[in-house]
Amino acid sequence: MSPNPESGSRSYDHLILISALTLLGLGLTMVFNASTVMAQAQYQDPYYFIKRQALYALLGIGVLFLGRTVDYHRYQRLAYPFLFLSLICLVLVFIPGIGGKVRGAARWLKLGPFTLQPSEFAKLAVALFLAYSLTKKQEKMKFFSIGFLPHMMVAGVFIILVGLEPDFGTAITIAAIVFTMLFIGGTRLTHIMLALGSGVGLAVIMVLRDPKKMGRVFSYLDPWKYGQDVGYQLKQSLLAIGSGGLWGMGPGQSRAKLFYLPDAHTDFIISIFSEETGFLGVMLVLILFGVLVYRGFLLSFRAPDSFGSYLALGLTLLIGLPAVINLGVVSGIFPTKGLSLPFLSYGGSSLLANLLAVGILLNISSRIKRPGLTMRRGEEKQGNVGGGSG
Repeated sequence: MSPNPESGSRSYDHLILISALTLLGLGLTMVFNASTVMAQAQYQDPYYFIKRQALYALLGIGVLFLGRTVDYHRYQRLAYPFLFLSLICLVLVFIPGIGGKVRGAARWLKLGPFTLQPSEFAKLAVALFLAYSLTKKQEKMKFFSIGFLPHMMVAGVFIILVGLEPDFGTAITIAAIVFTMLFIGGTRLTHIMLALGSGVGLAVIMVLRDPKKMGRVFSYLDPWKYGQDVGYQLKQSLLAIGSGGLWGMGPGQSRAKLFYLPDAHTDFIISIFSEETGFLGVMLVLILFGVLVYRGFLLSFRAPDSFGSYLALGLTLLIGLPAVINLGVVSGIFPTKGLSLPFLSYGGSSLLANLLAVGILLNISSRIKRPGLTMRRGEEKQGNVGGGSG
C-alpha cells in the first residue's frame, strides 16, 4: 500500500534538525564548562546551571517535536491570541512581585522556582502575526494605511515595551524582523526607509542622553582604553577569543570563566567556547548556524503557500539575527548589548522559543511536495491499473 500523503510519515528537512540538535548539544557542554565555578560560588552547587539548562533542553525537545507534528496552518488562528498574550506578559514584567529584576533590568516573570523571559516569545509572536497578516493583505501591501501603518503600530508597541525593560538587543531583533518581512511582503521601500530613519534618529538621541549607553559606544570604539571600566567585558572577551588560537586550550581549560569574564555562560559563552576549542571550534558553530539559516531561507522559497513562506522567513530571522548580533558583539564588531546566542547561551526561555521555531520549520518542510515521490506514486498507480486489465 502506498504511503498516505497526509500521514505522519512525511519527510522533513533533516539538515535543519541535525544542525539545531548539534548546536543544542554543544550548548549544554559549554554551559557546563563555563558555569561550574560561578555556580559553586553563588549556589554551592557546581551543577546548578547545567541542571536547569538540561531540564529546559528536555522540555525544548518535546516542544520541537510538538511543533513538527502540528500542521503549521493551525497557527493562523492563534496569531492574534498569541500576540495578545505576549503583550500582556511584556506588561507584567514591570509589576512588582510578578516581574523580576536582574541588574536593574525588568525582563523576567517569576513562576515559582523558575523564570520566564517574555521578550523571547514576543519575537515568535510578532513573526507569526506578520506571516498571517501579510498573507491576508498580499494585494494591498503597497498602501500605507493597510500594508505599513498597522504593522508598524503593532510592532512599535512591542519594540517600545522590550526597549523599556531595557533589552535593546531583542528590540533591535524585533525591528529587523519586522522591516525584513515587510520588505519581502511588498511594502514600499520609501515607507520602510522613513520608519528606519526615524528609528535610528531616536536611538541616537537615546544614546546621547544616557551616559551608560555612551560609555558602551566609547568602549566599542576603543575597548583597550576603557578596559578597566565600561570596556572591561569586551576586553576580556577579546582576550579569551585570542587565547584560543587555532586549536584552543582544551575542554574545561578556560581561564576567562574564572571570574574574569562576566556572563561567561550567557551572552559571552562563545568567547569561552573559542578559548577552549579555538578557531576551528568557532568555525563549526558558524557552519551549523549557516546551514540552519540557509535551509530556513530555502524553505521560505519552497513553502507550499504564502503563509508557510512568510512564517519560515520570520522564524529563520528569529534564529539567525540574534546569532549574528551576539557573535558581532563578543568579537567587537557591534557595540556591547545583552543578547543571548541561540541554543548555546544559558537561558530556558530562549531555548524553548528557538526549539519551537525549529519544530515549526520542520513541519513546513514536511508539507513540500517532492517531485520524485509524486512520480513514484504515479507510476505505482499506473502499474496497478495495468495489472487489473490483464
